[in-house]
Order: sequence, then C-alpha cells, then structure tokens
Amino acid sequence: MSVTSPATGSAGGQVDSARGWVVTAGAALSMFTVFGVGYSFGAFFDSITEEFGSGSGATAVVFGITICLSFLLSPFTGALSDRIGPRPVVWMGAASLAAGLLLITVVPNIWLAYACYGIGVGVAIACGYVPMVAIVGGWFERQRALALGVAVAGIGLGTLVASPLAAALIDATSWRTAFVTFAIAGATLMLISSFIVAPGPASEPAPARRPLAELWALADFRILYLSMVSTSFGLFVPFVFIAPYAEDQGNSPFASALLVGIIGGASIVGRLAIGGIASRIGPARLFRGSFLVMAASQLVWLVGGSSYALLVLFVIIFGASYGGFIALSPAVAADRFGLKGLGGVIGTWYTAAAFGALFGPFIAGSLLDAIDYWAAIVFGAAAALVGWVVLRGLDREPAETSLST
Repeated sequence: MSVTSPATGSAGGQVDSARGWVVTAGAALSMFTVFGVGYSFGAFFDSITEEFGSGSGATAVVFGITICLSFLLSPFTGALSDRIGPRPVVWMGAASLAAGLLLITVVPNIWLAYACYGIGVGVAIACGYVPMVAIVGGWFERQRALALGVAVAGIGLGTLVASPLAAALIDATSWRTAFVTFAIAGATLMLISSFIVAPGPASEPAPARRPLAELWALADFRILYLSMVSTSFGLFVPFVFIAPYAEDQGNSPFASALLVGIIGGASIVGRLAIGGIASRIGPARLFRGSFLVMAASQLVWLVGGSSYALLVLFVIIFGASYGGFIALSPAVAADRFGLKGLGGVIGTWYTAAAFGALFGPFIAGSLLDAIDYWAAIVFGAAAALVGWVVLRGLDREPAETSLST
C-alpha cells in the first residue's frame, strides 16, 4: 500500500531497503553541511577576535548562541518535519545558512555578529539535523542503529573537511571571503539534500508535539535530559578552543584547524563502529560509556602541552567517543520512547544541550582569560564526568515509555 502523506511515509520504498540507504545519504549530506560550517568556527576564532576587538569569552559566545539556538529550535523543526515533510524545512535551513554567513561579513561589531551568525547558522543546524535523524529512523527497523550511525557520520565528515578548508581559505584570501564561499556552497548542498530525503514507510502519523513538562514525567527522559545538560557544558570546549590553543603552542593555523577536523574524522569511526554493534549489546550501555571516555580523553589534552602528537591523540579519542554519543542518541530515544513523533521527542531532548552550548564556551573562555587553558580543560572534563554519573540510572531495561497515543 502506498503512503503519500509527508508525515506518514513515502511511496516507492520498504523498511530496510536500498531506498532507505539513499535517504540516509541525503540526510548525511545535510548534516555534513550544517555541522561542517558550525564546527569550523574555531578556524575563524582568532580572525573574529581581532576584527571586533573582543576577548576569548565574548567571541566564544558567537558559537554558543549558534549551538544553543540549534538545540532550542529542534523541537519545532523536528515536529514541523513530522507534519509537513523534511523538504521545506531543509529549504528554510539553506536560506538561513546563506543569510547568516553573508551578513556576518558586513557587520561592524561583535553584537551584530551574535545576531547574524548565531541566528542564521543556528536555525540552519536545527533544520538540517534533528528532522534528518527522525526521517532516517522511519526507513529502518533491523538496521536502524547502523543507519543512524551512517547518517550522523555526515557530521564528522563535515567537521573533518570544513575546518581545515576554512583555515586554508582564510590564509589564501580572508575570513570574509571564506564565509561567502561557505554560504554559497552550503546552501547549494542543502538544496541537493532536500530533493533526496523523504519520510519512510515505518514513520507514524505525527501526534501533537509533546511539551517538555509532559516528557519530564518519564523517568528515562529526566535522566537523559539532565545528563545532556551537564555534558553539553564541556562538549563544545574542544571545538572552540583546541585550534587557538595549538596556535599558541607554535603550530601553524592549518595544522591547528586540522585538529578540529581530526575530531570529525575520528567521530566517523566512532559513529560507524558503535552504531554497528549497538543492536547486539544495547545502545544505552554504549551511550553511557561514551560520556566517560569523553571525560577521560581531556586528561590527554591537559598534559599535552606543546606536543602536537599528544594533541592528535586527544582529538582522536575525544572524537571517537563524541561520535558514539551522537550516533547513539537517536537510537536510545527510539529504544526508550518509540518511533511515533520521534523528531519532536529528540528535538525536545536536545534542548538540554542549549544551556551548555550557550554558557559552556563562555565559561571556558572566561576561565582561559582569567587563569589559563588548563582551567577550561578541567571544566570540560568535569562536565562530561557528571553526565556519566547521571546516566547510571539507565542501567535497567527500558520502561514502558512509548509515546503512542
């Protein structure tokens, strides 16, 4: 039986079919684009700081607003995609990405940079991420965890490519020209993605969006939400500060930006490897373990000093565990809450990361300005460790928490 409603499925494909893998590739392209742009911010960090005469904490807020908005808006973009389909949502993201990147090249101060880049790129990530993982989930049953791992591998690939590419463009031209290039290329890639993705046959009719207060009544949701709040305070510290740290240690801008790229490359391995074995040992256990490894990895950064080899080791370990965390998030949500309205549920859960995304880089930058890098590193590690402790409540089997109506 064909299904034509954008919220209930797409004709021409079956669960776990080849068509599902094509949609997975389209979703990966969307995430490649939005996160490649967003996570390349570290390559622009010094240029923006110098251009606007802002301190490390103030410049980090540009990134913080971007990621914060991307998570705060995710419940709305996820639910909107559940109802009207992903294509118009991705179109909106493409327009927002181009506008934000173009506008930051002409603003005269850091305050307007907050509004232009923060809102523009933040909306784009919200449109290009949560709706995509929900769409992929609707195309698979037996291979869902693996497919989601492949889809979110686009995040790592985008980080791997975009950050060193940004550094090379800045060195060859200027930071403004680099942003214009990213605006044109990014919008084009998102438009291509929009014509590939479609709701899957396992998707269910979207219910009314569940508010945070209603989801909060579920014990598993509370645990997942609080762990995400804590971990997000430190999660983005390496993305913002590892490149300027490496430059301060005497490395070239390209080599420094490459460290962010390696985080992305290592995260691909983590996403694919962990996604592939999650169905055999359970996603929740692996999900929790990734938090502990993220915390422990930052000890390598703490003792790395001027050793580029140790910095590479740090970003490999951090990237692999971060990749596992991202790949397993939608699988854990589907396992605990079911597929119905999954886009809205994941989006509501991800609002937890908005707090840490907004304040974490600012706190780390302020610690850097007031003390030194070691204080920012310890802060990031401690945040992930607390998230791991909170997640110990997921040791038990999934409760009856499906959000069916």
